[in-house]
Amino acid sequence: MRMWERFNSGWTFKHGFDAGWIAEEVNGESISLPHTAVELPYNYFDEKCYQRAFTYQTSLAWRDVFEGREISLVFDGAMADAVVFVNGTEVVSHKDGYTPFEARLTPHLNKGSNLITVRVDGSENPEIPPFGGVIDYLTYAGIYRDVWLKATAPVSVGLVKIETPDALAEEKTIKARVALSNPQGLSINGEIGVTLKGSDGETIACHCVSIAAETVEIELAGLRNIQLWDIDDPRLYTLELELDAPSGRDTSAHRFGFRTAEFTTDGFKLNGRVVKLRGLNRHQSWAHLGYAMGQRGQEKDADILKHDLRCNIVRTSHYPQSPYFLNRCDEIGLLVFEEIPGWQHIGGESWKAGSVRNVRRMIERDWNHPSIIIWGVRINESKDDHDFYVETNRVARELDPTRQTGGVRYIPESEMLEDVFTMNDFILGMEELPGHNRDRIILRDQQEVTGLDRKVPYLVTEYGGHMYPTKRFDQEQRQLEHVSRHLAILNASAGTPSTSGCIGWCMADYNTHKDFGSGDRICYHGVLDIYREPKFAAAVYASQGSPSDGVVLQPVTFWARGERNIGGVLPLIVLTNCDYVEVKIGNVTKRIEPDRVTYPHLDHPPCILERHMVTPEEFGEWGMTWRDGTIIGYLDGVAVKSIFMPADPVPTNLEMVADTDLLEKGCKDTTRVILRALDQAGNVMPFFNEPVTLALEGPGRLIGGSLVSFKGGVVGVYVEAGESSGVMTLTAHGSGFQAEKIEITVS
Repeated sequence: MRMWERFNSGWTFKHGFDAGWIAEEVNGESISLPHTAVELPYNYFDEKCYQRAFTYQTSLAWRDVFEGREISLVFDGAMADAVVFVNGTEVVSHKDGYTPFEARLTPHLNKGSNLITVRVDGSENPEIPPFGGVIDYLTYAGIYRDVWLKATAPVSVGLVKIETPDALAEEKTIKARVALSNPQGLSINGEIGVTLKGSDGETIACHCVSIAAETVEIELAGLRNIQLWDIDDPRLYTLELELDAPSGRDTSAHRFGFRTAEFTTDGFKLNGRVVKLRGLNRHQSWAHLGYAMGQRGQEKDADILKHDLRCNIVRTSHYPQSPYFLNRCDEIGLLVFEEIPGWQHIGGESWKAGSVRNVRRMIERDWNHPSIIIWGVRINESKDDHDFYVETNRVARELDPTRQTGGVRYIPESEMLEDVFTMNDFILGMEELPGHNRDRIILRDQQEVTGLDRKVPYLVTEYGGHMYPTKRFDQEQRQLEHVSRHLAILNASAGTPSTSGCIGWCMADYNTHKDFGSGDRICYHGVLDIYREPKFAAAVYASQGSPSDGVVLQPVTFWARGERNIGGVLPLIVLTNCDYVEVKIGNVTKRIEPDRVTYPHLDHPPCILERHMVTPEEFGEWGMTWRDGTIIGYLDGVAVKSIFMPADPVPTNLEMVADTDLLEKGCKDTTRVILRALDQAGNVMPFFNEPVTLALEGPGRLIGGSLVSFKGGVVGVYVEAGESSGVMTLTAHGSGFQAEKIEITVS
């Protein structure tokens, strides 16, 4: 049977590369994968420090189980130009940082110790997409995803494409196309046993198919009592395959779902019903770790988008992302727009050929994910290139006729070769540019954008972002405008039936090149900061979720007399999914209803306390005593949540919270730890920027530094489990606070 195991431990890492190191063991740092070649500070660094070559080495000892089998290493991702050598012989090269590749070891293994050397070059090679121009994100060098050791029979199951052509019928069908892997060119005969299993492991159907060629078509028909995969009930099934051939047996399992997904001129339809898409773009990067985040952090991002921000779609800007992230999207019902690597620049013919290969690699890797509803086959925000995009669309449709294609652009009236016109609409804020003669516009009419004489399937794929970058600790008035822009666009999208929805820029702040961002190598475009701590605008999205999934009550204020221009906190926006709120200041109580006049299309409009609703005596004037405030949210006439904001906040508690208190040893398991400086009411202190000292004891390491500074009352670090079991204790000492400790068990 097939062997498939992680091959992440016991690697040696060395800066630089020399041809003499290919066949000789090098002295270097002992590391585990995933790994980033250079751990960067929070901001202010030179991104060129990782744009060079690095060496990774390990050894593979011969095992008896290898005899007579096909042995390979499967790399989930290495940035950006990788070459694998076995015992001094080159076996594979791969010029893409985002898609997997396989190094066949079989002809090169000795019955002893075998030296594996990998050269990874993080240079921005203009022959490799997305490079050749400038890009607004970083491409951190390293073997940053898992590596797997694979052993199979000489003839094995390769790519498997599963389709559910009649998903909405009472009796359903599965069609699967199975490509066999046969690197030795052996004769093909035997049979494949097929088993369909439900989410709890029960067997639903079995079938057996004879094989005589390297491609096998399988059909299971008449399936009853099958549940659809949906965003609120993401039912998953598994197709298990067992190949029995003269050269041996092989098994593989493939998870999928029954569902239909279609972009139409009446909006996006999931399983035949219209679903308004509301989401955010996501970069797969983290402070300090770059791209090298393992399974836990990848899944956590999906959970944040679905459960904390209440999004129903994410765009994988601007490249294929971790299988762990996509698997989690399948599990929780988060829709995905996945696209090929690129950012505005289109290179020469070899570059384009590489990009077409990326289309193939992306689709063949991910075509069984029910969460993925559209393929992005155009370089993000690129100009038209007819022949190039005819080919990317052709390949996508040939490989996967079950999904539509899109091509993200920002140039109006560009040629529409895809099935869905996907547009980055940054019109809001354009009225501020010199010479711009239009009034403030939230979103453009789609036919103005497309230049077509008819409606077409249409999706807004970016807005906000560079038009109004906002830090979590920015002045309150700027944050108020940041919130208002996100509200306005969600409302406009919700009120336009022919628009499938909108995907904002972006989920979280991210490190970037010197050419972009705020000059410190950070783009502050997220509704979360780089540590995934929410800004006020995060609650714009969260508040659109049902209160049954969690009550949201977020006033857009630091509650201070003189933070805003002229002073005061009015207008006071309260982002909430409650029926109404009460605002109390001193002895005055005001009931505020949702603002359905300004935001008629939102499921849950904000409650806004305007100046005309209060008198100067009630809320005070400049120079008068500032008072405590309380905001209470009500559902069905019952108070369900309240927030108290003291007039005189003082640093009171140091909060330290880990995403988990249990990590797994020996697999690069990592958890985020957030530290917050809180006032006496438990609110984050937005202008607290003092340092805090951290110390970690136990089997692991601290990532992000032992001396860190709060950034607007919050800072994040990461704790990584080591190779042995035990308990890690992280201690934080901050000026004016009692020392805080948390324990994380490694097992």
